[in-house]
Amino acid sequence: MSKTIVVRKIELPPADAVAALQKYGVSTVHEAQGRTGLLASYMRPIFPGAAIAGPAITVSLPPGDNLMIHVAVEVCVPGSILVVAPTSLCTDGYFGELLATSLKAHGVKGLVIEAGVRDVAPITEMKWPVWSRAVSSQGTVKATLGSVNVPIVCAGAHIDPGDVIVADDDGVVVVKRAEAAAVAAASKARVEKEDNTRALLAKGELGLDIYNLRPKLKELGLEYR
Repeated sequence: MSKTIVVRKIELPPADAVAALQKYGVSTVHEAQGRTGLLASYMRPIFPGAAIAGPAITVSLPPGDNLMIHVAVEVCVPGSILVVAPTSLCTDGYFGELLATSLKAHGVKGLVIEAGVRDVAPITEMKWPVWSRAVSSQGTVKATLGSVNVPIVCAGAHIDPGDVIVADDDGVVVVKRAEAAAVAAASKARVEKEDNTRALLAKGELGLDIYNLRPKLKELGLEYR
């Protein structure tokens, strides 16, 4: 049997960097860090309009068993995001309204889970954000140990405890904790550049000229007739 562990305390990213990354959003952050860190596109919010960022509290657990989510609640810190990955593919409904109520009471911002959730309507009414692989009423058991605050792979992305999770309508992206401040600065620069581009487009200028694409078109052999 593999060793299981719960790490109670983790190193957290700078709070100002987390706030900035939340403001800039998934698409900008993904581009700003070299188009890395995206979780798979099947990870979708259960309701539109939610946008959060925070340090990851990670959970590795068996398929069909949500015991370790209950364990994780005890070590979550206010402002964190619970990130859950089963050890093999499972779309059972690991998570519902009662766990959402518990995590909200402990100041957790939201959930990212590469599995199923249920009780979508009441969780939506709570306005407590969840990104999941599936929605399923299939219940789970509480019988097998897993681990909390260990490195995991969730939806194709490697996530360490304390890495920054950014999630909104565009999906979910992870920023390594040690790089959070640098990625926030790069995101700010990207937004400022896009603001300038937007102003030019609003005046009627063409992307072909703003991005200097005409030489590329000529090189590729495009013909106008």
